[in-house]
Amino acid sequence: MVLLSTAFCPPVDYFAVLAGSPRVCIEASEHYCKQSYRNRCVFLSPGGPESAVVPVVHSGDLFRTPITEVKVDYSTPWVRRFEYALESAYSSSPFFEYYRDGLFAILDSRPSRLWNLNSRITGYMVEKFGLCVDIAFTSGYVEAGTEGVRDFRDAIHPKRSPVLEVPAYWQVFGEKYGFVPGLSALDLLFNEGPEAVCVLRAGAGTISANHNN
Repeated sequence: MVLLSTAFCPPVDYFAVLAGSPRVCIEASEHYCKQSYRNRCVFLSPGGPESAVVPVVHSGDLFRTPITEVKVDYSTPWVRRFEYALESAYSSSPFFEYYRDGLFAILDSRPSRLWNLNSRITGYMVEKFGLCVDIAFTSGYVEAGTEGVRDFRDAIHPKRSPVLEVPAYWQVFGEKYGFVPGLSALDLLFNEGPEAVCVLRAGAGTISANHNN
């Protein structure tokens, strides 16, 4: 079994795992974890790599709250700020206009829970990448080290090295910064469009051997 956590506009690594697996489970029985891709992503702005964070409602003991019950905080205009940041970063990319409206429609619908927001965006991106993968959800927490599980829940993390070697692809600010790995797969989608799946499949074959169990 291949196991992932939920993620907001997940990184290229995440989708490469999806591209290389016919069936993937997303952990639905864990508690909220801060400073992870569960509520953040990284994109390449005119000023360099930039993080976007989905604020969540801090009520009760947030870190004992099931991930499926964490609520998104819309008390600040973070959605519009994020959309504006993406427009500033990718308006000149070849395929931004083709995917902008669908992505922004999900953001503008303001799902109340982080789980639903992430699931809708991930599903949209899977569709646009053209991936054939069956995504299921765990019915109980899967312990780390469980036999037969390729566990990427914490392996794909902002503070850890990528678990694969993604081929370099064209980026809007590539001449300024060189190729920047580890970005949200939105960067790949906006820059490569229908050809993005080729990058994901190539990366899927380089997944680190220590993630085989």
